[in-house]
Amino acid sequence: MSAFYVMIITSLFIAVAFLSAFIWSVRKGHYDDDYTPSIRILLDEPVSEKSTRKDK
Repeated sequence: MSAFYVMIITSLFIAVAFLSAFIWSVRKGHYDDDYTPSIRILLDEPVSEKSTRKDK
């Protein structure tokens, strides 16, 4: 039974460590997207319905 307590405490410690590492990386800007803004001009815009109704 004591092995379960050790496993639970260890898993909680690991979970808190991963959560703190994730929060740290988000605050430091590691998930900022630097690539997409540079290629956004190359992407096609979706056709809106307003532009197709003018032809009628």
